[in-house]
Amino acid sequence: MKTQKNRQIAVIGAGAAGFFTAVNAARLNPRLNVTIYEKSRKVLSKVRISGGGRCNVTHHCLDPEQLALAYPRGGKMLRWSFEQFQAKDTVQWFEERGVELKTEEDGRMFPVTDDSRTIINCLLNEAQKYGVTVRTQTPVEKVEPLSNGRFNIFISGDKPHQTDAVVVATGGSSRIKSYQWLEELGHTVYPPVPSLFTFNFRNKIFSDLAGISVENARVQIKGTSFSETGPVLITHWGLSGPAILKLSSWAARELYKKEYRYDIEVNWLHPANEEDLRILLLLLRNENAKKQVNKQSRFDFPNRLWLRFLELAEINPQKRWAEISNAEIHHLTRELVAGSYNIQGKTTYKEEFVTCGGIKLDEINPDTLESKKIPKLYFAGEVLDIDGITGGFNFQAAWTNGWLAAQAIAAN
Repeated sequence: MKTQKNRQIAVIGAGAAGFFTAVNAARLNPRLNVTIYEKSRKVLSKVRISGGGRCNVTHHCLDPEQLALAYPRGGKMLRWSFEQFQAKDTVQWFEERGVELKTEEDGRMFPVTDDSRTIINCLLNEAQKYGVTVRTQTPVEKVEPLSNGRFNIFISGDKPHQTDAVVVATGGSSRIKSYQWLEELGHTVYPPVPSLFTFNFRNKIFSDLAGISVENARVQIKGTSFSETGPVLITHWGLSGPAILKLSSWAARELYKKEYRYDIEVNWLHPANEEDLRILLLLLRNENAKKQVNKQSRFDFPNRLWLRFLELAEINPQKRWAEISNAEIHHLTRELVAGSYNIQGKTTYKEEFVTCGGIKLDEINPDTLESKKIPKLYFAGEVLDIDGITGGFNFQAAWTNGWLAAQAIAAN
């Protein structure tokens, strides 16, 4: 006998958070008639492109407290949310549906198939299994709360749809105009700014060395307290890699205010300091007096990069070590552990656009993701002022938000 569906649930946005909310709510309460409204032609677009098409599902961090530290914005709220649904729960959820995940050296977790379609198909199968309707090319223009506690959903070219609850999971946007209809509902929106991007040099001093990676560097934004350590990748335009991307996340609002014009200092040999390196270079001068400085094997980066540092320190690479002056040792030391570079501009990291900004979190019930202003209106995912560093953390926030919202919707 078919279960009578007597409550209408509208989920706006067919991304990770929207789908996860929809399929879990429908599974937990068979009486719910759940419809996902998506403005574009395709669903789960960010899932499709994440991790170079492999889908970085989550991060292998099984401590809620540690996991919450990966979020420049929203970590405080997520700290308690992760007690309910965290990375290990995500792994279990997908494994129960036949999707096995694997952990890579840096902690990122992917399906063993290395194919994002595995995750997409799993979510689509769940939607079909529990009768979730997915409507693409259906942009929601407005949500209107009604006096009877229900909502009108306004769709371009169609009559209003009435529903009992609404989940807004529209993702992040670079345009404040995209949030206007949410402000009309009485919610505060922090203006969106990019939060995951690479740094572009004003002078392309390393552009011919694109592709070279230094495994442990420290990068600081001068004049601020923002710094990160980790791998740094040289690109045609400037610098990328985990350390840069983390730094862009934590300093997102500060760099926006600076209009992406600022100076950075790079220690290419972290954790060595100036004194450590000066002693080492003096030792190299003594031990290799008759050898030319154009080749070295002491530092763990390609010789092409070493030659560039010599050039920046104005040292003739044909010189022998014995001919290197103390002043030149000083200049080379500065280039290696305190290189200063002017940044002008940014580049979005691949196609994984992430925003800092969105709905103010203290207007949301952290246990249910329900609006404190309008009953039965829920928010999930990047539409909230939540964003994580790169490595699967943004998807984990989406799964966690979706799980908590689904539990609350199914219970009401």
